[in-house]
Amino acid sequence: MQQRAGGSLLVEIQPFLVITDQDYILLDAGLGYRNPDGVMQIHQHLIDNGVNPMDITKVLMSHLHKDHSGGISIVDPLTGERNLTFPQATYYVNADEMQYALDNDGKSYHAEDVRILQQRDNVVFTQGNGTIDGYISYEVTGGHCPYHQTFLIDTGDDRIFFGGDEAPQVSYMKRRFAAKYDFDGKRGMELREQFKERGIRDGWTFLYYHDTKVPYGKFQ
Repeated sequence: MQQRAGGSLLVEIQPFLVITDQDYILLDAGLGYRNPDGVMQIHQHLIDNGVNPMDITKVLMSHLHKDHSGGISIVDPLTGERNLTFPQATYYVNADEMQYALDNDGKSYHAEDVRILQQRDNVVFTQGNGTIDGYISYEVTGGHCPYHQTFLIDTGDDRIFFGGDEAPQVSYMKRRFAAKYDFDGKRGMELREQFKERGIRDGWTFLYYHDTKVPYGKFQ
């Protein structure tokens, strides 16, 4: 989808849904915009593809920049109460990233959208690297922002890699460069080389959050 953040910048984003034998997994939560009917766009996209938003079981957050986390919560227009957008799901968020987002409310983070995570029981705050339910691994990478994390979902039939903003577009994987807007551009560049090598070796399918022309693919 293409959305204008702040009324001026055109942002191409695409949260991903991965369906496994165990779960309906959402990878990042989008900007949180509503359509003209007042329905959350991310909910409508799921419904249009035959998925009930209440069936989402896991929401895996790479980081909490507002273009990835705006859809974490929603305000009821009648009551003014803020709730999680996917109340039946378990959210997985890096603990240090959570605190960093609250401490750096402003240009990249919108604390109001994510503060609710500290108030709900269906949130797991991850630390370092680890695994979820034996088939989802996460790694703290720290290139794009200090506590960014990536996810690898091993379904048995495929290995699906979500790099968030460490690997946002396929073009980033093909060129060797340090992005000036990354927290650590050199590390981000090195990470992309490592991801590509591992992906070729292990047959990963890459999901690109900011690439609507080539949303996913493998390297030969």
